[in-house]
This record gives sequence, C-alpha cells and structure tokens, in this order.
Amino acid sequence: MPLEIVRNDITKMAVDAIVNAANESLLGGGGVDGAIHYAAGPKLLAECKTLGGCKTGKAKITGGYDLPAKYVIHTVGPIYEDGKHGEKALLESCYRESLALAKAHNCETVAFPLISSGVYGYPKDQALKVAIDVISDFLLENEMKVYIVIFDKASYKIGEKLFSDIAEYIDDHYVDERAVYRRESVSIRRSFRSVRAPQVPDLCEYKAMMPTEDLDAKLKQIDESFSQMLLRKIDEKGMTDAECYKKANIDRKLFSKIRSDVHYKPSKPTAIAFAISLELSLNETEDMLKKAGFALSHSNKFDIIIEYFISNGNYNIFEINEALFAFDQSLLGA
Repeated sequence: MPLEIVRNDITKMAVDAIVNAANESLLGGGGVDGAIHYAAGPKLLAECKTLGGCKTGKAKITGGYDLPAKYVIHTVGPIYEDGKHGEKALLESCYRESLALAKAHNCETVAFPLISSGVYGYPKDQALKVAIDVISDFLLENEMKVYIVIFDKASYKIGEKLFSDIAEYIDDHYVDERAVYRRESVSIRRSFRSVRAPQVPDLCEYKAMMPTEDLDAKLKQIDESFSQMLLRKIDEKGMTDAECYKKANIDRKLFSKIRSDVHYKPSKPTAIAFAISLELSLNETEDMLKKAGFALSHSNKFDIIIEYFISNGNYNIFEINEALFAFDQSLLGA
C-alpha cells in the first residue's frame, strides 16, 4: 500500500531512502540519528561533514553506504516547547522537504521515523497526525510507497480520546460468536419441529411484486462481481480511478488488476479500503463485501473498528489505519 505503518528498526529497511531525524550539525547524535550513523559506517559521517549542517525544517541527502537503503535523507525536526512557537509548521516542512528530495532522486520507497517525537519532546499523537496528514497529501499527487517506522509499541500513540472511544465501542459491540452459536443451536433444536418453512415466491411472483424498472436493475446486480460493482460505484460517485485507488491507499498496479479481471477476488482489507474510499454506508459496505465473499462481524475487533469509523462518518483511511495499528489489527489497503 502507498502508506504503511510498520514496527521495525529503520536501519534494517530495504528501501530507496530512509529519513534520519538529525540535529543541525548532521554529525550524528543519539536515538535514531546515532543508530543510522552507526549502521551506515564512517563514510556517512565523512559525507555529512561536507554539507555544512542543516536548518530546522529543512532536509539534505547523502548516500546510504552500509545501510540497505540507497540514500539517507537528513531532516532536522523542531524542539517542542508549547506548540505556540511554529513547531507544527516546522515539522510539516520536515516531511515535505524530505519527500521532495526523495522524488527528485527518483525514490519509489521511503521510510520515515516519527520525527521530533523522541528527545525533542513533540507529543507522539500530534507528531503522528502531522506525519499522516503531510504524507497522505503528497501521495494524492504522487506515486510512491512510504513507511512510517515505529521501533516499539511505546513509541506509538494515537489520541487518548480516540483510543478510549474506540475501546468503549468495541466493549459495547463485541460478541463472543461461540456463545451465540451455542444459544442459537439450542433454540433451533427446540423449535425446529414447530416451524414451517416460509413460502418463497418464484421469480414470476417476485416480478409482479416490484416495478419493472426496479426489478430489472436489481436482477442485473445479482450476478455482479466485486470488480463490476466497484467500477459502477466509482462512476456513480463521479470519481476518477486515480482518486478512488489513492483514497483507498491502494497501489495503482493492483487497481489495474482489479479493473482488468472481472472475477478478481480481493482480500477483506482491500475490499473495505475501497468501501471507505467511496464513502459507502454500512449497508453499502456490507453489499460490497458480499461480492468478495466477506461480511462484517461483531465477533471481530477489526470489523467493529471499521464500523465505528463508518458510523461516525469518518472516511479518512489513514486515520483509520492509525487506529487499526494501535489495536494490533490489519491495515487497510493492498
């Protein structure tokens, strides 16, 4: 997917470029900066000495040397005081400048740490939101795969209110499917002999019950595949293909496969990603999932989180993925 949050050591990322949260000297330091210099070897420091430092909010690029990445993009994040001294604008500039350098050097894959969220003191939930907002805006106009690399769970945090709201929603809606199955099985066995099978009208009777135009449209959609439904919905929403797959956090190559193969069967996260991109209601989302052979369930935390966002009218796939990552669930996209 174009933007992915991963738990990893950024010095181990095999990408075109990794981003270093550097200090203004560019001569190494602690945290991510020190780890990158150590892994890259002394040649990185030697090149950095020729750059003349870097101002806060700006970025400079060097070779990757002993790293698996071809380049290191060094950017200097702001030291957080109280949020009233231009910290947000400077942090946004770090991401924009780094992405611009990556694009200028034809990078297809880039990995970022959460800039300024360590010893520089930027609140982690706010730092994450800045990263997501700037990167997602960039990806709407550009083709690139971007990773936000989180070293451990403690270094990752979404807003406390959002986390507690989702946790409460899960608690209110989570159902133990095994317990429900046992109760329903007993109920069915007790009532089976006294229940008569419903009389289902045949096609002719069904046709007589509905207006002809509505019936014809419904019948055409019965055998509609996931791919056909997706393309129909894109047209109905007045979107372009690119708008749809970018909002869905889906790679262009995957979308091309779906468009060209009428029988394509997506994964559940991919199918939901398109439903989010199209801003479908819960009922419409269920219909789209059925075309791919899936359904939403209250015995699945992933599904409940998706339901939470759709019910609240929040279709920002990157914010949804932040929440899914925080609850250790699969992310939306390819």
